[in-house]
Amino acid sequence: MKLCAVAILLLVGGCVAAQGPPAPVPPPMAETIPRPPVSPVPLTWQPGHWDWTGSSFVWAPGQYVDLGGRPGNWMAPFWQSTGAGWVWQPGHWM
Repeated sequence: MKLCAVAILLLVGGCVAAQGPPAPVPPPMAETIPRPPVSPVPLTWQPGHWDWTGSSFVWAPGQYVDLGGRPGNWMAPFWQSTGAGWVWQPGHWM
């Protein structure tokens, strides 16, 4: 029973993204979403975002990605304001 509880805690703990120190306020996001390419598989748009390098922000452009048969929806990554600054929350499938 204790082993099961420890395994659950390790699994849940592994869901939390490793995060560095908070970043300053990220620049506004301005992106034009292109028309999706012709594809034999379903695609979803993963929006672009600002990556914090530790000293500056660098734009990572959005892209269309194969759904790969995954159930659910894509939760886009986003910057979250905290009391200590801004923290990056990575995208994930829901």
